[in-house]
Amino acid sequence: MEPIKVTAIFDIGKTNKKFFLFDQELKEVYKVYHRLDYIQDEDGEDCESIQALTQWVRQTLKEALSLPQFLIIKLNFTTYGASFVHIDQMGNPVAPLYNYLKKYPEDILAQFYAKYGPAEKFSQETSSPALGMLNSGLQLYWLKYAKPDIFKKIHRSLHLPQYLSFLFTGKIVSEYTSIGCHTGLWDFAKGDYHHWVKAEGIDKILPEVVDTTTSFAKTFDRHSMSVGVGVHDSSSALLPYLTSNSEPFALLSTGTWAISINPFNDAPLTLDELRKDCLHFLSKEGRPIKISRLFIGEEHKVQIEKLYVHFQLEKGYYKALSFEKERYDKAKSKTCKRFRFEYLKPEVYGLTQAAATDWKGFADFEDAYYSFIHELTDLQVASLSLVLNSSTQVKKLYIDGGFNANPIFVEMLRDKLPGISIETTDFALGTALGAGMLVND
Repeated sequence: MEPIKVTAIFDIGKTNKKFFLFDQELKEVYKVYHRLDYIQDEDGEDCESIQALTQWVRQTLKEALSLPQFLIIKLNFTTYGASFVHIDQMGNPVAPLYNYLKKYPEDILAQFYAKYGPAEKFSQETSSPALGMLNSGLQLYWLKYAKPDIFKKIHRSLHLPQYLSFLFTGKIVSEYTSIGCHTGLWDFAKGDYHHWVKAEGIDKILPEVVDTTTSFAKTFDRHSMSVGVGVHDSSSALLPYLTSNSEPFALLSTGTWAISINPFNDAPLTLDELRKDCLHFLSKEGRPIKISRLFIGEEHKVQIEKLYVHFQLEKGYYKALSFEKERYDKAKSKTCKRFRFEYLKPEVYGLTQAAATDWKGFADFEDAYYSFIHELTDLQVASLSLVLNSSTQVKKLYIDGGFNANPIFVEMLRDKLPGISIETTDFALGTALGAGMLVND
């Protein structure tokens, strides 16, 4: 029997590493899910092992190439952003894959903004809220001044999607979606790298910028295929929706972060929006797209673990819950906030939170969980509103990623956004699918 021609996609999240094969209709026909343990960087802080990730990616593709029922003809990559792999002239990593949650040294940050700030001016120019290591361009500045011995070894710094592509093509390139995700590298008004990049000589270690749809013909293990240059995950998640919609829409892409994306809003950022973690991404064509971010996946993870411990329940209990209007009405009727967030800061949006979580006041797990999601969705609406307020009226919102399977979260959003039609989508593979579409254009 003739093997099925397929597109292979690596979809690398902070938690889950996924590999998919899609047929020529871009339907999933094969998948692998994997998790990798963190290691410590030289400062003793958690980070992804670039060696383990490299090994897993190479081995996974090798195994897929040996499957007789499939013929891989295309390959692409999508990964989380704000992460660089620094390589020497031989293409070997010379530094850890630093975690974007690592603390940025205050003295070096002050030095940077003294040269190129003030901070809010710089944030407006680069459409990047001041986020420390999450402004991945500033990681390069930090390496130059805090770790000069490592910096001297760097031949090129590759965004993570482009590093994975490089493993198979040997091509050292960059592309817009990775450059544009709150890196602090791009001057959105000029449509070019910000002047600090050249002033510091950082441009010498940054690769040539190519179109996100670029691919290279390569052969591995006697298999010929077309290999894409990779794409930032949130930008990739948007692509299936853009191709299937003629009317304006917004997307809430959920996972560790909830990213609110309005591809029809390219309005300049105000300082108030920047303070609320609103920014621009670059589309695959290099056009600004307004987005806002909320760290709800990590917040949910921490709070749910506390709830399981408090109520002595097995992990996964919340996943069996369906939406009950009575419980929601009860949560809404509470005049005082009941939760203290671990990461989220409601005050930034003009909202409040409890001084401490009201553990004694909860009747049961459901009572606590409904209150938590009620307070969480209030924040989510505030974050969404930052991108929905545009000259182009959006009447449809898609939710994809992990939270689209949470009926309590979805129904509360429906109640709080009455003028908008909310659809949960089956693009649970939206991120991988978008990367697949880029090499099948």
